[in-house]
Amino acid sequence: MVSLTVAVQRSDNPVGRWMRTTFPHLAPLQQTVRDAAADIVVTPPAAVALGTQGAAIDYWLRMLVGERVSLELPAKGLWGPPSGFTAAGRALLAELCPRRPTIFEPALHAGRPDEWWARTCYALALLVERYRSPLVTGSRLFTLPQGSGAAELLALANDDEVADLVAMRDLARTCLLPRLEAGEVHAGPTFDGPLAADGDLVVAGLLIDVKAGCGGKPRLDGTRSPTLAATDVYQLLGYALLDYSDRYALQSVGIYAARFGYLAQWPLPSFIRQATGRTDLGLLALRQQFSDLLTAG
Repeated sequence: MVSLTVAVQRSDNPVGRWMRTTFPHLAPLQQTVRDAAADIVVTPPAAVALGTQGAAIDYWLRMLVGERVSLELPAKGLWGPPSGFTAAGRALLAELCPRRPTIFEPALHAGRPDEWWARTCYALALLVERYRSPLVTGSRLFTLPQGSGAAELLALANDDEVADLVAMRDLARTCLLPRLEAGEVHAGPTFDGPLAADGDLVVAGLLIDVKAGCGGKPRLDGTRSPTLAATDVYQLLGYALLDYSDRYALQSVGIYAARFGYLAQWPLPSFIRQATGRTDLGLLALRQQFSDLLTAG
């Protein structure tokens, strides 16, 4: 099954072409993010992998906000022949999810230190990478010998990576959590339709996509601002359009720039109007168009 993330990145497939044709007016949205955000707060150490750190802080934020967090994707990273990391991963998941397989309940681990949380989220990120890119052989997971357990898997994160994750978590506590309204939380929502689509967070009808990049090129004064790539917009819109059943009752969408402590959010109707440049094309009509496109494909 093709993922939404991959589909929107490519202009040579039906989904990518439709997104670019239907939502051509992204510049004002992108400018809003560049103008509103302050400088980067958490600069990553030189050697960290931004993608892995991004997936790790995504899990940590889910755990801060949600009462239950699905670990189904990390579990899928364990498929395949037995190896050192598969045994270690199963041991870790059994420790993390003692009540229900692949369902993590943060309250059961409330007394754990920050380092444990950071290392756990890093390990989960490695497993998700393994699931999304099964042919990649350079992962640290493959350094684990037979007989490894959860402790060895948690030890794969180095001290710089742990400190970087803790710093982003601290920033989120100050800049993200106070801005979230009380309401129903979905940590790692999955969406309807034939595309594999799993989001980061839905809180009280606000769909949030977490980004941990370093932003664009430095400004003249040396500061940086986060960026809103076209594919980020397409991905948010794709999630909203795939919620055919209106399970999440989405009212707004947002991007949280984890290194800037910046949450950009828009009412969903306004986001659609700006991206389409039209006032006569609403959410329901776009959902039908998108559904027809995916059915035809």
